Amino acid sequence: MSTKLPKQVLESADITAIIQLILRERKAGTWGGGTPCGLASGRIRSCASAGFAAMDRILSVDRSTWLSVGLLPSHRLGPILVRLNQERAVDSLTATIDLPLELAGVQATLSTHARFLYRAERRTAEWRLFGFDVVYSRDELTPAIAGETIAIDPSEVKGFRSSYRLLGYHLKTLGFSIDSGLAGEDRPDLVDALHEELFAWAGLPIAS
Repeated sequence: MSTKLPKQVLESADITAIIQLILRERKAGTWGGGTPCGLASGRIRSCASAGFAAMDRILSVDRSTWLSVGLLPSHRLGPILVRLNQERAVDSLTATIDLPLELAGVQATLSTHARFLYRAERRTAEWRLFGFDVVYSRDELTPAIAGETIAIDPSEVKGFRSSYRLLGYHLKTLGFSIDSGLAGEDRPDLVDALHEELFAWAGLPIAS
């Protein structure tokens, strides 16, 4: 005789599956058609979305190109909050993206503080990632050796958004084209619009 599992148990299993999916994607970057994490029709919007099945490509180059110029970030991830609605979910977590670089002859780390928003969808009984968006907060540049300084002409960063100013500046020095319309804490209207889009897609009430 089969016993139907309680709803809470089934939801817990779904949440665990989605969390592991996100952690695998961040660890290995395994997005795209035919990969274990993402759907081929997935959508990604960030300052480094090249090489993925992207809705809005921020960079006009592929993943191998930005890796070849030394864009090798690591991520510090906060707890993942999963909001489920049957076959779809919106997932959020805080994150810090650490990017080692050399600027003006000084070794440093560019740290971008942000919030990651994922869409997950269950198809053929398996969860896959369908979307990835970044809400930028701020960034900072820290020399690798205490006492060293990095001087940046304020006029060179004047046109960049405060929520991802240094990241945008650095990517532009590498020849990348930067979208100034990404979601960031300096543009609450864009953040609200993104929340409306994601939670409407999942059929969920809007949450901050």
